[in-house]
Amino acid sequence: MSLNTAHASGGVLIHAGECILLFCDNVVMEFHGQEQAEFKGSKSGRLYLTTHRIIFNAKDGREKMQSFSFPFVTLSDVELEQPVFGANYIKGKVRAQPNGNWVGEVKFKLMFKSGGAIEFGQAMLKAAQIVSRNGPQRDGLPAYTPPTGPWYAAPPPAYTPAPTGYYGWMPPTHVFPSAPPPNSVFMTDMPPPYPGVNGYNCYATAPPAGAGAVGFTQPAPSAADAKAAEAAQSAYYDPNQPQCAYVPPPAYYEPPPTYQSATGKKNQ
Repeated sequence: MSLNTAHASGGVLIHAGECILLFCDNVVMEFHGQEQAEFKGSKSGRLYLTTHRIIFNAKDGREKMQSFSFPFVTLSDVELEQPVFGANYIKGKVRAQPNGNWVGEVKFKLMFKSGGAIEFGQAMLKAAQIVSRNGPQRDGLPAYTPPTGPWYAAPPPAYTPAPTGYYGWMPPTHVFPSAPPPNSVFMTDMPPPYPGVNGYNCYATAPPAGAGAVGFTQPAPSAADAKAAEAAQSAYYDPNQPQCAYVPPPAYYEPPPTYQSATGKKNQ
């Protein structure tokens, strides 16, 4: 987790290859267990769930904490609270990354004035689960390298999750239909220094050629490519016989021709 490294020009600053999945305004954040001045008091602002982390941006330009970044790999003990009296909220712990402008661990609490705490929290947990399952395992947190510039407006639309989802999961954009305000999303050329849910960005590895700019919707695969992918997914591999694999025959949309029609003969 890093402090005051995810904001620029009054907006949010994301990495190359990082995509905003959910955006929520009117969020209040509180911290406990840190004496550093930036963590004191309640903070109002905007919350972003990206492919790699959660980002909080303060609305008040005088706030000492202008931004706070929660990479999924730094979170622990995240819980969704539904009190009998009062609004739902999210709580948990986050660890500091080396070079993240603070040290140690802190407890956080996120309250959603416009609702959506449970849905946002469930999306957080699902994204963290995907990263934990598919990302590389390391003993310690990767050191954070703050963006040094230049940065620029992210290519539109910067608020477009992958149309096919992530490993079968679709972010609940129907609950959070609003996009970030215009001219408020900026991007650096630096890749993320931690893993994400979108596969190709992991521990400062750049996206592959042709992956497209952040937030861009990739072209839909052709019917032939989709059928080939479906056939590949249905293949069977036996670990006891690594030299062999069973791939089912392709499906035919029309029955194969009869012998007579294929050879030009007619039934007598």
